[in-house]
Amino acid sequence: MNNAKGYKPTFLGRRLKVAFPQPGEAHKKDLAPVKGSRNSVLHYPHHSVVLSRKRKFPFFTAVNIDSAAFRGLKRNSLFNGGSDRWAIDERAREYQWGDELYSEEGSHFDKGHLVKREDPQWGDDDAVASEAARSTFYYSNCAPQVPELNRQEWRSLEDYILKKESAPNKLRVCVFTGPVLSDNDPVFVRPVKGKEVQIPVLFWKVIYFTADGKNLYRVAFLMGQEKLLLKRRIVRPKEGELEAVVRKPALFNDFEDSSTYQVNIETVEKLTGLSFSPAADPYRDKRPVKIILKKVEVGDLERFPGNNALDFELDGLVLK
Repeated sequence: MNNAKGYKPTFLGRRLKVAFPQPGEAHKKDLAPVKGSRNSVLHYPHHSVVLSRKRKFPFFTAVNIDSAAFRGLKRNSLFNGGSDRWAIDERAREYQWGDELYSEEGSHFDKGHLVKREDPQWGDDDAVASEAARSTFYYSNCAPQVPELNRQEWRSLEDYILKKESAPNKLRVCVFTGPVLSDNDPVFVRPVKGKEVQIPVLFWKVIYFTADGKNLYRVAFLMGQEKLLLKRRIVRPKEGELEAVVRKPALFNDFEDSSTYQVNIETVEKLTGLSFSPAADPYRDKRPVKIILKKVEVGDLERFPGNNALDFELDGLVLK
């Protein structure tokens, strides 16, 4: 991965530059160092990751999606034997939670991809796309998520971005994703390697796109898992009106759960301490942040099949 160039800020065009989110002063000291690099960015094919030194989860991930060059590879074709193979990225070994967290008794977590496996799965041939897809299976690119979030709500949003909007419109898209790393996050009920692990309860996505090659737009989504984590006693608390007004362009505006999960960019900035590149915002939400946080919680599903990923239908599209 040392030769991978990672996320490209000018991917949408030289005049439509989308830079990495910038952390505030309070977070700059918490950026995890990367061996062999002068900065704190882990580069992979078509995407990049910035880790938190303290929390050992990503601050954010950044991916370029070229839907016109997407390669339809099956997940079980990526690794010998057909099973997923997760690994620690040695360039930042001490700043990732690995299998010791996800296999701990009582965790019941999924390894939640932040860069979706398919998002960087594009290129001139299958070999390039396969390498990019495999590179999403580093622990640097995941965070613990309850199955309902990872396999249903979060997945339906990711598939909506790639399969409902980007692919049919042959778009190039830039997507930033991450957990909200709050000092108030609850704690996993068991120490891992003798250390308490705070579990993120909120996850966000910010999407940049252009419909005409001239104007840059951005939209944001937020989802939460705190209620389910507490209900199932996976964590314990740490001690101590919607109004969408602008409907142009229509892209990325008809996700069926947007009334619950779509938020202003400013909301994500307040929660994360990150600053995002300016662009037109085709969405406005006047709800207070406290109200938003209540609305974005993922709930129980009446029928949940366990270990198999679900198919969803959004406006007649079957997501697989």
